Amino acid sequence: MILATREISRLVRESLHAAQAAGKLPEFELEGIEARPSKRAEQGDYNVALMPFARPARMSPLQIAQIAVELMPPSDMVAKVEAAAPGYVNMFLSEDWLRAQVEAIYAENDDLYRLDLGQGKRAQVEFVSANPTAPLHIGRSRGAIVGDTMARLLEAAGYDVEREYYFNNAGAQMRNLGNSLKVRYLEALGQTVELSEEDLKTFYQGEYLRDFARELALEKGDAWINEDYHLFKAYAEQKMFEMIKATLDRVDIHHDNFFNENSLYENGAIWEVLEALDKRGYIYKASKSAVTDDQGDDENADGKGEATWFRSSDFGDSKDRVLVKSSGEPTYTLPDIAYHKNKLDRGFDLLINVLGADHYTQYQVVRAGIRALDLDASKINVIIVQLVAILRGGEVVRMSSRKGDFETLDDLIDQTSADAVRYMLLARSSDTHLNFDLDLAIKKSNENPVYYIQYAHVRCAGIFREAAARGVRVQNPDLRLLGDAELKFLRKVLELGEVIELSASTFEPHRIAFYALELANAFHPVFDNVRVLASDVDPAVAQARLYFFGAAQIVFRRVLRLMGMTAPEVM
Repeated sequence: MILATREISRLVRESLHAAQAAGKLPEFELEGIEARPSKRAEQGDYNVALMPFARPARMSPLQIAQIAVELMPPSDMVAKVEAAAPGYVNMFLSEDWLRAQVEAIYAENDDLYRLDLGQGKRAQVEFVSANPTAPLHIGRSRGAIVGDTMARLLEAAGYDVEREYYFNNAGAQMRNLGNSLKVRYLEALGQTVELSEEDLKTFYQGEYLRDFARELALEKGDAWINEDYHLFKAYAEQKMFEMIKATLDRVDIHHDNFFNENSLYENGAIWEVLEALDKRGYIYKASKSAVTDDQGDDENADGKGEATWFRSSDFGDSKDRVLVKSSGEPTYTLPDIAYHKNKLDRGFDLLINVLGADHYTQYQVVRAGIRALDLDASKINVIIVQLVAILRGGEVVRMSSRKGDFETLDDLIDQTSADAVRYMLLARSSDTHLNFDLDLAIKKSNENPVYYIQYAHVRCAGIFREAAARGVRVQNPDLRLLGDAELKFLRKVLELGEVIELSASTFEPHRIAFYALELANAFHPVFDNVRVLASDVDPAVAQARLYFFGAAQIVFRRVLRLMGMTAPEVM
């Protein structure tokens, strides 16, 4: 289908070019011509503001608008064009063209509004990326839903998209996980293990480890009693990762690639990056005492000797950062830079990282590292995801992954549904805090936006079941019989293309959730008032309306799938 805003912008641009060619306007750059849906019906369906051209044209914006209207090229989609003060071009869509969009919806079907924005380009969305130390909790789950929806919208915009999961199976957290599983394993064998207060600080207490330990005890008996944490770490990692993938599958999330941070150590990539940064003059060695707090990252400078520093302040960072501690152990920053170099080396045109708010500074440092390597950091983009609070009975549910006291994604799916979880975690801008209202998510009423949106699809499906039961089939519908109510809904449908384009361009996937609710708000009054199978409805009118509701069903199915939700036919 045609992107209405893009087509109307083109028409206005052509009219102004024609005006310049005819000498009615002086030559100047025609940039920033942007059509937007009107807020008031009397102002047309779309408006284009020409006020920015007043200065280069050396005339009033209303005069420019009048010239644009005079020289507007003909178009089947436009019924009327008006110039309005202070300098707008108002476009009124042709009702015949609007009715014809029903046929276009059927023609495109599940590919409705597949755009060419990313045609020929490769995009990668990296999201979830949780270390396999615990089941996915709701905080990580928000990033999962945001990332997967972003990938779906990029695909709709024409990109070739790869979904990637980056995980770290090394470091202190995984060592602590291995030690924690060993304790539970010994307990499963009947032994009593006393833990010191210091041990408890790093001990994972979740019930999932007891389950793993019981399985391990049955499988290995007492053969691992004298083993250190390594075997337990590997066992826990495998089991946990299987659990994470199974959980993601429940909300229809499937990654194309799983990237292991350890590979960057094994193939020497991190040391190659360090060497490259050193050759470019961005590396120096210094002890913590030689670098003041406002100059360097004292958190990673352990004070035990010379650390290896990155001159990130040369790229606008507030201070330099440690890449390798004096112990020789790299900080998180070095492999992160190597990882993003790896991504760029794989030839992606667009990279999106979905990160928690606590990772924003790290992201900026990584971009600085990429710039220092003389690579294109502009390809790397980030979606910041703020915290989620679970509300039950109006009270916040407290969460702690180490203590095992938290709402997992599986918990929420079990208590609500996969669709409710997906929508509720998407329905606010990701850079704002979100309250997941558990009580609202399980309501079977129009108060629940998930129910309300899906119910629109259900109502469309239901009318076709009723028509089939009565032996009514759509045959040669006359779309000229569609009325104002149906056309009003079709005007809302036209916005879907713009929502996809804007979401993909701004990396704001929540826009599709906002639009879905607006679409449902536009639909339900039409369904309530536009009768199809009533005895007093003319059969020809009934045919046109039934065909229209079939198109509406296609639209809702498309919107729901863009959000990763199902399109139920009964509720």
